[in-house]
Amino acid sequence: MSAPSRNAVPATWVLMAVATAGGLLLGPVDLLGQVTLPYPWANLANSPAVWAVAAFAVGAWGVEGLVRVSVAGALLLVLAVEGYYASAVVFLGDDSATFYSPVAFIWMGFGVVAGVVFGIAGAWYRSSRRWQANIGLAALGGVFIAEALKNVLSGTFGWSTALILTAVALLVPLALGRTHRHRLESLALVVPLALVGVVGYLIAM
Repeated sequence: MSAPSRNAVPATWVLMAVATAGGLLLGPVDLLGQVTLPYPWANLANSPAVWAVAAFAVGAWGVEGLVRVSVAGALLLVLAVEGYYASAVVFLGDDSATFYSPVAFIWMGFGVVAGVVFGIAGAWYRSSRRWQANIGLAALGGVFIAEALKNVLSGTFGWSTALILTAVALLVPLALGRTHRHRLESLALVVPLALVGVVGYLIAM
């Protein structure tokens, strides 16, 4: 696996600007998906795993500098939370107090953690080091299985949503792996990392 070209690495200010724009867009798009998509697809719109994809993407684009991709991922998800609540206030008539409610701060806290983890995972996915590339890609697949298991255990979502999340988890390494070896090794790590994610979910609940 070859390292990314230096010319492909965006400047820090560009990375942060894209993370900001992405966060402000993700929240409203998430809300729109929840109110317009049919079951079980509406559940996916409100999936933390789908939000993790956004942090992963900005980390993969940022490529270098774990601090800056961590900040970019966290910034994106924190702004997405506030963008979500802002959209609910404007379009659904929710109380503006949701902006600074305890629930909002809890979700922003989760956003910081997930943004750091998946921002780094995205950067590792682009790494020339095999173990980093494998873990980075497997982490993205694993978060979908972790969410599926967590929701089945808690009764939040039905089996239809869980099966879709699991299918996505298995497709992620196959679709994004850069070589056959990368795909297979990442796929082998998906379930172990998913179990780590389930433990994290259960601790957070």
